[in-house]
Order: sequence, then C-alpha cells, then structure tokens
Amino acid sequence: MSDEEFDVMDELYFVQPFDHLIEELEMTTSELKQVLHGLLQRGWIKCFYNMNDEVFEDQLDFENAFENYYYLATKMGLLAHNGR
Repeated sequence: MSDEEFDVMDELYFVQPFDHLIEELEMTTSELKQVLHGLLQRGWIKCFYNMNDEVFEDQLDFENAFENYYYLATKMGLLAHNGR
C-alpha cells in the first residue's frame, strides 16, 4: 500500500464524499481519482450514491461519475490499512 493509498484509507472509516477527500488530502483531482480507482479494483473501498445507498458493480460508472460518489473502506481494505 502506497503512502497515498494509506492516507486515503485513513479518511474512509466512515462514508465520505469526494469533495471531503479533496479538501483533506493534498492531491489533485486526477491523483485522487487514480488512487481511488486502484483501491476500488482491489476491493478495498466501495462507492455510494449518497451516505446510505451503495453503487453496485453493474451500475458503477467510475470513469464519469467518480466526483459524485461517496466512498467507504471495505473490511478487506481496513485489514490492509491496519496491517501496514
């Protein structure tokens, strides 16, 4: 897990909107998008439409809607984060 991934995971113990992540982390939109995409591919995070409604894989449009999503670490992601 890279330092950037670790920092993002630190923010995702609770559901957080993309805007919050941009404010808290010293990353550009494209850098954050890349890190989130990598975490998503590993199954370490999941996406939500809002604080409660998960975006399931068949409806996920990460490339076009990543800035509109909310994010949360998965159990597997938390274990990876805590094991670092």
